Amino acid sequence: MNVRIEKDSLGTMEVPASALWGVQTQRAVENFPISGLKPHPAFVRAQALIKRAAAEVNMELGHLDERIGRAIVAAAQEVIEGKWSDHFVVDPFQAGAGTSHNMNVNEVIANRAIEILGGQRGDYTLVSPNDHVNMAQSTNDTIPTAIRLAAYPLACDLLQAVTALADALQAKAVEFDDVIKAGRTHLQDAVPVRLGQEFGAYAQAIRFDGERLEIAAAKLKRLGIGGTATGTGLNADPRYHAAMVKRLSELTGVSFVSSGNLFESMQNMADFVEVSAALRCLAVTLTRIANDLRLMASGPRTGLDEIRLPAVQPGSSIMPGKVNPSVPEMVNMVCFQVMGNDLTVTMAAQAGQLELNVMMPVIAFDLTFSFDILTHAINVLTRRCIKGITANRERCVAWVENSYGLATALNPYVGYLTAAEIVKEAQQTGKTIRQVILEKGILTKEQLDRILSPRAMTEPGIVGMGE
Repeated sequence: MNVRIEKDSLGTMEVPASALWGVQTQRAVENFPISGLKPHPAFVRAQALIKRAAAEVNMELGHLDERIGRAIVAAAQEVIEGKWSDHFVVDPFQAGAGTSHNMNVNEVIANRAIEILGGQRGDYTLVSPNDHVNMAQSTNDTIPTAIRLAAYPLACDLLQAVTALADALQAKAVEFDDVIKAGRTHLQDAVPVRLGQEFGAYAQAIRFDGERLEIAAAKLKRLGIGGTATGTGLNADPRYHAAMVKRLSELTGVSFVSSGNLFESMQNMADFVEVSAALRCLAVTLTRIANDLRLMASGPRTGLDEIRLPAVQPGSSIMPGKVNPSVPEMVNMVCFQVMGNDLTVTMAAQAGQLELNVMMPVIAFDLTFSFDILTHAINVLTRRCIKGITANRERCVAWVENSYGLATALNPYVGYLTAAEIVKEAQQTGKTIRQVILEKGILTKEQLDRILSPRAMTEPGIVGMGE
């Protein structure tokens, strides 16, 4: 392999000649062959946005030579546009705080800027990763800022998916409004409900989760860039912080604001914990809905078979004709992963000490990972499952007619204890509630027709009263 020799404070090291990264990145590659994973593209883009904005601000403030600064801006923009993605190679499980990732970005941009200026990769006399690309910055303020820059647009994407899912569920609520089905609590017979009411509740729950996420995501707009190493802003122009917030807002189209306390910005990861918690809440709701879909679609001959899910693939390699609830199963697995990621984010957030949280790389990775898989899973759930669900109306009616939950409507007329005895006898004899009542002469057929109206039971009030 062709190599070049680079030097850092620890000495010299061979770096692949074709690599835009440099010696510090190479050390990280060799030190941390942990997962084989790479940083999320949004996180790389966010870090490059910071480098571009910093170069522009430092030029405006008179601290960075314009020839070097323009080359850095051009190189950073290439990274922002997705070029050189193969050169961001540091494992997410790396040295604390994210120095390795920060230097990976610094070195790639520096070497590309060197080429733009006509030099050779590794000639840091032209453009220095530390002195020029990282000017007025530290890992300690750029990494938490990059998490915010990466996570906010991902949150917007997820919110769009959430809205589309809620709309699809609400459309089914309207479509299924006339479908009466057996209600179930504790997985036992309960009073009837309409299938549309169930789907309407799902839609509202998803909308509430979207509201939680939107509130949490808004706090990602608070930036602490400019705090440098510990929050003091050492080696940064006093005007730098405000100028960076303004420039990053211009570059992204997002109205970012100052965090108001640069020390807090690198010590406290609570905003990320809150966002992750909102993702966990969404995952809890989604997995509950997915479980309900699987249960209502169970069978078809030996289960509830109240709804039919779209058949997306064969369900078995050995049982012919079997079709599984594949999409809800996928959603369950995604949700479990998100819940685990949330625990990791929580543990990492509490693991900071004094002026810095050193666990930011895993926060960055798990947060962006959760956004990605939730967004994709919800989009698939909406398109390939929810929109194609149909109701098995005949089976729903059959379950209602045989449900002991119908006896609840008798309470105002015969009392709870008498109604309970009717249910008990129906269970022992295999007769329906209606048959037992008529045989005992407790109520007339006309009275029963009014009282045991499944549709009427799905609305507030006392069924049959005043009719």
